[in-house]
Amino acid sequence: AHRPSKLPQEFGYDYNSPAWKVTKQWIKEKLIKDKCTYALTGMALGGDTVFAEAVLELKAKGYPIKLECAIPCKNHSSKWLTSSKKLYDDILSKADKVTLVTDSEYNSKVMSDRNKYLVDALVGKYDKLYALWNEDIKTGTGQCVRMAKDKNIKILAITGSNGKTTTTTLTYNYLKEDGKKVVLAGNIGYPLCNFIDSLEEDTIIVMETSCQQLENLDKFKPDVAIMTNIVEAHIDFMKTYDHYKYVKSKLLKNQTSKDVAILNKESEELLNAVKDAKSNKKYFSSKEILEGAYLKNNKIYYYDEEIIDIKDLKLRGIHNYENIMASVMGAKEFNCSTESIRKVLKSFMGVEHRLEFVDNINGRIFYNDTEATNIKCTQIALASFSEPTIVLLGGLERGQNFNDLKPFCDNVKAIVASGQCKERVKEFGESISVPTYMCDYITDATEKAYEISSPGDVILLSPGSASWDQFKQCEDRGDLFKKTARSFK
Repeated sequence: AHRPSKLPQEFGYDYNSPAWKVTKQWIKEKLIKDKCTYALTGMALGGDTVFAEAVLELKAKGYPIKLECAIPCKNHSSKWLTSSKKLYDDILSKADKVTLVTDSEYNSKVMSDRNKYLVDALVGKYDKLYALWNEDIKTGTGQCVRMAKDKNIKILAITGSNGKTTTTTLTYNYLKEDGKKVVLAGNIGYPLCNFIDSLEEDTIIVMETSCQQLENLDKFKPDVAIMTNIVEAHIDFMKTYDHYKYVKSKLLKNQTSKDVAILNKESEELLNAVKDAKSNKKYFSSKEILEGAYLKNNKIYYYDEEIIDIKDLKLRGIHNYENIMASVMGAKEFNCSTESIRKVLKSFMGVEHRLEFVDNINGRIFYNDTEATNIKCTQIALASFSEPTIVLLGGLERGQNFNDLKPFCDNVKAIVASGQCKERVKEFGESISVPTYMCDYITDATEKAYEISSPGDVILLSPGSASWDQFKQCEDRGDLFKKTARSFK
């Protein structure tokens, strides 16, 4: 737990301040909730003091907890402020045990000796340990936390404008299939703090990292970083594209030549954003053969090793092949076997609602891309198929320009429009001479698409529109599309 944002000397060691009171109350609630029975403090000014006070207040109310105070050296109290010495003596007088760690005079070494005593006294003897600390402090309790948490934990962090969820999910699944100790965390929906108490030695943390998270990170240093691409996005939050690119590049900010950065050779904006990073940079490419991962003769390679033929994949599209290359390179940094990677890839349907393979029903291949809530995403989806395609477009009216889909409609045999903007979708379809049908609801649209389809066709939900005109969230739209499609079996 963090102590208040300011260090004690910045607000005069006023233990009656609101910040310290909130911290003290949090400590008491945590001790009670987890049935803590033993508390050990190093008797430093600040957090240690408030911690000791919290324990003593619980003891005074009959709570069964013992307090030990570990004093670094015999003249330690002389380092306390005069105004606090009474409090120091009062804590010692009420403690269940007082330990003099060294018989030396005060010096920097005695503090390290005290920290070692704290760690040795606690680590391995209790089910759960809690420490009150501030990450900016290099000694004291912060040092204890680092000593106690030295479990060879590795972090593989993934970011990018597009593809990070797919890349993260694949990487995690490879490592899990290969028998590694691995947890999935971050922006993908599992907060990292959920795992802190239960992490085992040699665990790999695979985490999706969003720009909103990177904006607030300063010291984050992943062992392996993957950046899928950078395109203009989230400008409403980031204010400018330049700032967005800077925030994304922070993933590599603290990396050294001992850390690995896996980068998309085809994303020029990405390469420019991280050109000054000191990481050990490795690359993947969908357009050229290089030292890394690449696409050749419709097969994905890792260096000279063939990983998989794309005909064996359910994932479609160059963007997904790039995601696969990135994930393979990330997993290979942890010695993941090719056998495990292939097994996952052959059965992977895609991240739900993102160009997700639904089923092959009577020769019609259904894909759910309900997350395509803008035209750019629908362009990517349409470019993923060479088969005759019936695309379901429309949803919330936001003035989206469907004309931008024209260069991607060579394989589109029909359009089915639904939702608030269905009439504009029909106008677009007629303008490019593609048969277009209007329906009121997604179930009607799915039924019409199946009715006009033939074996070998792709039926693609990629609306290019948000869903809020008829649904609470776009996932509900995708679920209903899948349910309706499966009713044709």
